[in-house]
Amino acid sequence: MLQYWWQSVCQPLDEEARARAAARQAQLTKPRGALGRLEEVAIDLAALQGCELPTLERISISVFAGDHGVVEEGISAYPQAVTGEMLRNFVRGGAAISVLSRSLQAPLEVINLGTVEPLEALNGVTFLPLGPGTANFTVEPAMTVAQCEAALLAGRDSIQRARTNGVQLFIGGEMGIGNTTSASAMACALLNVSPVSMAGPGTGLDRDGVALKVAVIQRGLLRHGEALSSPLEVLRRLGGFEIAALTGAYLACMQEGIPVLVDGFICSVAALCAVRLNPEGRSWLLFSHRGAEPGHAAILSALDARPLLDLGLRLGEGSGAAVAVPLLRLACDLHQGMATFAEASVTDRLE
Repeated sequence: MLQYWWQSVCQPLDEEARARAAARQAQLTKPRGALGRLEEVAIDLAALQGCELPTLERISISVFAGDHGVVEEGISAYPQAVTGEMLRNFVRGGAAISVLSRSLQAPLEVINLGTVEPLEALNGVTFLPLGPGTANFTVEPAMTVAQCEAALLAGRDSIQRARTNGVQLFIGGEMGIGNTTSASAMACALLNVSPVSMAGPGTGLDRDGVALKVAVIQRGLLRHGEALSSPLEVLRRLGGFEIAALTGAYLACMQEGIPVLVDGFICSVAALCAVRLNPEGRSWLLFSHRGAEPGHAAILSALDARPLLDLGLRLGEGSGAAVAVPLLRLACDLHQGMATFAEASVTDRLE
């Protein structure tokens, strides 16, 4: 039986480091459990990083971009030219993720996998063109087998670059007009649910626009039917270049032992696809926030995920994950910097 690279073994977590971190938390000068999720996060990061005192100094952010053929069905409030225009905005420093990466002092990598409108060479953008966007999934598979595998590899390669810099946490982001429709269609196929429960306003559709999106997704699901029997085919037939790259990046992180902080709806769909492709790697995924797209809650539930924040975000780009990083850093600082009862000469609780 043919084995693909993404089916290779995932790194185990360090349960000894988890136990040491949990023991330290129990001795810090506070009632046990008083810092709630901050304690849990610090202990989880200890297991993920393999050390009792985890830190988050080296964070890597990669944003993958690509256009979607399904946009020709009228499912977006924005024209496809926006994908390329936002790539320029990313590297000029004007996008939300650009501001956040500067604030976090995290390198931002931008990878263009294929836009409808040809773009000039952009300093700060890596061009890996797989085509002028995907095909319209209501008519044919969004990607060929070769395109899908190349997009997965693009995600894996981004992790290999981050790994050489000693990355401690990876954030993936996406840009692509129409990608909430592709992600919603994938979610419907992966969870076997109706588009009515999964499709939302995306970048700002009104009620009629959402109804059209539901109908388009339903046509796509009917078009591919039983061919959607595996997560790889769901990705290839309904997904996008950037969603496949995110999936590949998450899978590579699982195999390399790099913690992931997952962004919103689209990234969570890619995470679900990655877990379906290699279930052993689920523990390497942390979830930053619960987004405003109506289908996000179902995806998080399927992943048994407990997001850190709930701020009504729906921007994408990796922005929600970046917003959550200071919280993780504070969890690490508290875990490392607080004194134990013995160190502070404070009386511990009575047993």
